[in-house]
Amino acid sequence: MRIGMIVAMQREIESAMAAFGSPGRRETVTGIEVSVYKTGENEIYLTRSGAGEIYAAGAAQLLITKYGVEAIINYGIVGGLTEEMTLCRTVAVEKVVHYDFDTSPVDGCGRARYINYPSVYLETDKTLLERALSAVPGMKRVICASGDKFIDAPEKKRELHEKYNADICEMEAAGILLTADRAGVPVLMIKAVSDSLFGGAAEAERSVELAAGECVKALLAVLEA
Repeated sequence: MRIGMIVAMQREIESAMAAFGSPGRRETVTGIEVSVYKTGENEIYLTRSGAGEIYAAGAAQLLITKYGVEAIINYGIVGGLTEEMTLCRTVAVEKVVHYDFDTSPVDGCGRARYINYPSVYLETDKTLLERALSAVPGMKRVICASGDKFIDAPEKKRELHEKYNADICEMEAAGILLTADRAGVPVLMIKAVSDSLFGGAAEAERSVELAAGECVKALLAVLEA
């Protein structure tokens, strides 16, 4: 199976590279570096998109169009929006809400909802999600609030939780999921908390390697299942 993997930051991708070892080949296409690995029956196309929805959507489209990936896995660090989302906790995303998307003045469909979807929630692939949850005991299924903002303040984190029942927040999931869904490519998202409810940018900076490492452990367990 051809699997595309997308991560936003260099320090996040380094954790996977350490686990996978040297790639079979590496190439740069339209400014995006892609490392190709062969693991068992899977061929993995690993790329760092850069932060934000636009970069992430571009990386997803590249993997789909050029490499014909049959599934996309997005992994990486996130902010926790509740007390339950403690530092380095790994989670699997069931639904994504693009909270800063809003076309309501012209189409009346409501903030955070795309008019061609029935609600504000975009769903990841159910089969891949259940496989991940079975492979990593104790990993929680969550709702992810995604937008082009780093959410640092606890009150803003609580607001996202209260408004959308979201457990975590980050900056790439909506772009990846929307792009893949339009192409009919299933998506799995595995995340690890790098800054808790009362943490912020400083905590994320201190914890990024540790959280990314925990995320990759869960990722490897899913691939080996």
